[in-house]
Amino acid sequence: MMILALFLALGIGISLGLLGSGGSIITLPVLVYVANVPAAEAVPMSLAVVGGTTLVASIFNARSGHIHGKAALLFSATGVIGALGGSQLTPLVSQPILLLIFAGLMLVVGLLMFKPRADRGPDARAECHWVSCTGTGLCVGFLTGFLGVGGGFLIVPALLFLARVPLKRAIATSLVVITVTSAAGLIGHLRRTHFDWSMARMFLALAVIGMLAGRKFASHLETERLRYWFAGFVLAVAVFVLAENWKVFR
Repeated sequence: MMILALFLALGIGISLGLLGSGGSIITLPVLVYVANVPAAEAVPMSLAVVGGTTLVASIFNARSGHIHGKAALLFSATGVIGALGGSQLTPLVSQPILLLIFAGLMLVVGLLMFKPRADRGPDARAECHWVSCTGTGLCVGFLTGFLGVGGGFLIVPALLFLARVPLKRAIATSLVVITVTSAAGLIGHLRRTHFDWSMARMFLALAVIGMLAGRKFASHLETERLRYWFAGFVLAVAVFVLAENWKVFR
């Protein structure tokens, strides 16, 4: 099972490299159901893997100048606060309830990924108003700290429709925000939760390799079709997690 888990870690990185978001949503289920990591430990481990992977991606994006500085700053500043707060709630929730909440979020993410992304074009005027950007950053940060997700599925649409940032820059900017909020959430969890760092490093290494491979082939593949296939996979995993944990209400 560990070999399968490591193979899926590679897939998580490929998804992030190809689509800019989405891969982090399956990190927690992979750790819990394939690598047999308890949910309380899987959440901070997921943050370490996701945050480390997006950090490498953000370094590449910074060199290309695709990151929107103001939006990244506003989202990240409140995202840190939300992540630290969310990380304090994770140990207070039982594993079945935590995974049911996560499965519900996966259903939302899967459905949102079926919605086509409308690019405003490189000439669109970015208007990252501080109220909408900081409010969204706070919500994303909370989900990141509480459930161990990156939050790109919320950040990218917010940057597109609230901040009017073009799609390519929105994806690059979202990865910066994910890096910062994941780091904040991880710090919050480390105060009371420990996990297997050697396993986390293996997952991270494979996720980074996958991300780099995804970036290399992104321009040669039809990413919209890939996103629809991945959305279907996310929905299937969500149904599985719901079925596994619904017994708590019986």
